[in-house]
Amino acid sequence: MKKGLFFLGMMVVIGLAESCKNNNSNNKNTNNNNNAWDYQHEILAQIKVPIFPENRVTVTDFGAVGDSITDCTQAIKNAIEKCASQGGGTVIVPKGVFLTGAIHFKNNINLHLENGATLLFSKDYSHYLPMVKTRFEGNDCMNYSPFIYGYGLENVAITGLGILDGNAGNETWWLWKAHGDNGLEQGIPDQRADREALLKMSDAHLPIEERVFGEGHYLRPNFIQFHTSKNILIEGITIVRSPMWEIHPILSENIIIRGVKIISHGPNNDGFDPESCKNILVEDCFFDTGDDCIAIKSGREEDGRRDSMPSENIIVRNCQMKDGHGGVVIGSEISGGCRNVFVENCKMDSPNLDRALRIKTNSLRGGLVENIYMRNCEIGEVKQAVLLINFYYEQGDAGTHTPIVRNVYLDNITSKKSKYAVYLRGYERSPIKNIQINNSQFNGVKQEVFIEHAIDVTFNYVTINNKAYNLDN
Repeated sequence: MKKGLFFLGMMVVIGLAESCKNNNSNNKNTNNNNNAWDYQHEILAQIKVPIFPENRVTVTDFGAVGDSITDCTQAIKNAIEKCASQGGGTVIVPKGVFLTGAIHFKNNINLHLENGATLLFSKDYSHYLPMVKTRFEGNDCMNYSPFIYGYGLENVAITGLGILDGNAGNETWWLWKAHGDNGLEQGIPDQRADREALLKMSDAHLPIEERVFGEGHYLRPNFIQFHTSKNILIEGITIVRSPMWEIHPILSENIIIRGVKIISHGPNNDGFDPESCKNILVEDCFFDTGDDCIAIKSGREEDGRRDSMPSENIIVRNCQMKDGHGGVVIGSEISGGCRNVFVENCKMDSPNLDRALRIKTNSLRGGLVENIYMRNCEIGEVKQAVLLINFYYEQGDAGTHTPIVRNVYLDNITSKKSKYAVYLRGYERSPIKNIQINNSQFNGVKQEVFIEHAIDVTFNYVTINNKAYNLDN
């Protein structure tokens, strides 16, 4: 084990965790933290399930045809507008395959996909114009519309047992992901120049209306994005073949993601990416993705610091994660910070899943991440580590915005195979603080634990490869 700057001593718990401090290191229930876990009840009490009028309209009544060929964009728009004009209600997509471009929501609309219904999104880029105010990887811009979009809304939902099919692939949106110099030599356009240009615009505090991309540029839109909205429900649906991030609420609150299946292996196909959002419940969901299953974010660099709005009060429970870069991830666009995340009763297992719980940042992005709780989770196989906290993501220590990570608690975690049980890499000037691993068993571990610049790291009743594990200072 490589030794960094770390010290095993009395726990100092900050903020929410202060009420959970327990000084008895010989107590098997050291990490019970009942007061902290009870805070979930306060979070749930604030989350409001949207309620819709009894009014119902069906898209086929407005000319939509479920033959996978007819363009139904205008028919779906007309159905939503009609329903909204009547005070809201449910817009029904019946059995069939309905080809469409971007769908823009209005207040008090529940888009309901019946069993056997598919919304198949067009491969024609022009169907996602005109541009809207959106974000690409944590930076604000004017860009192609997300496939399903709403701004400044209240009480919106996507429900039912149907399928949202983004129809993305290597011949369309996925092509825009950087493919290396060989791609450029072959005349294949990609996002690199636009991504760099957008970041420079953010650093220069250029007004969002002047950060114009869209046609002639190569920044992929997200699948579902509700921006500056509240009371959001997404339930029951299956999402496949997204251009990139699948569900991406921004600056929003009171969000429920329930019983959703996300199966999409394209580049940057994160499953659920709440960004600067609060009061969130994610339960009974299945993630099989080309990137992070859940990635909690709060803006990148100057845009995130400008808003200074952390993602907070997030509950993830009874979910299953398969392929992906991480099961539950915080970062990397985390400049606004994150706090009060509760993960429990989840199963994460795949030879193509890299980590279970991951926090990633650097000194360009910074951010304060605190009060992260995980308990009663079964980890099968992950490639790298069950818990990974890394301050050297991408650019590493190249900036002046030093990140802070503190108060991370794991209790009753089991795993069957990984390179490391725990991997912690902070900065000497900003060590990772107060990490508790309790009542847990890590098996099939190759290199046990890596710690560099972390303090107050405590293992209580922990075994690695069926042997009691204690850190030797």
